[in-house]
Amino acid sequence: MDPDSRREMIVRAALPLVIEHGSAVTTRQVARAADIGEGTIFRVFADKAELLDACVTEALSPDHALAELALVSMDQPLAARLTEAASALQAHLDRVGAVLGALHATGGRGRSGRPGSPVGTPDRAAGSLPVREALVEIFEPERESLRLSPEQAALIFLGLLFAGTGMPPAGGGSADASPQWGVRDLVDVFLHGVLPQPVRI
Repeated sequence: MDPDSRREMIVRAALPLVIEHGSAVTTRQVARAADIGEGTIFRVFADKAELLDACVTEALSPDHALAELALVSMDQPLAARLTEAASALQAHLDRVGAVLGALHATGGRGRSGRPGSPVGTPDRAAGSLPVREALVEIFEPERESLRLSPEQAALIFLGLLFAGTGMPPAGGGSADASPQWGVRDLVDVFLHGVLPQPVRI
């Protein structure tokens, strides 16, 4: 196995452990999960901190979410396309939050090198430009019927997705009991607003 493939395999094995244990995860645990000798880890990573940074980089990467967005069928109505897109992006943000949250809670080293420093931002976590461009493609078939351009709509939708994280579900309930706003609720509010009837301003 070449070094890049070995790094990728080790990071894949380490990510669930980082989510579970944060920075307290040991290289022995990672080696056991990857079914390799502990020394193999240090052939491709200088130390555990470098391995943790690689895990953060992988968590922040939007590649998997972009692959999911590319699979959204454009034959569906816009609401269905946006629901699939929001689900893919929410899953990505959940993983980012789980990794960064676990590291932060255990005093993990951020990329700044300061203990407990946060790593990444929501904009970086969602992949920024590539994700916005993928969302623009989802809006594109409705370009002529939209009040905004697909570019503007994609930016607002992405912002609403970030804002929706941690909001209580529609119809009441506490944020503690259900920390994520349902993607169907998000899409419905995005497309139809919060009032039962449109209001001219």
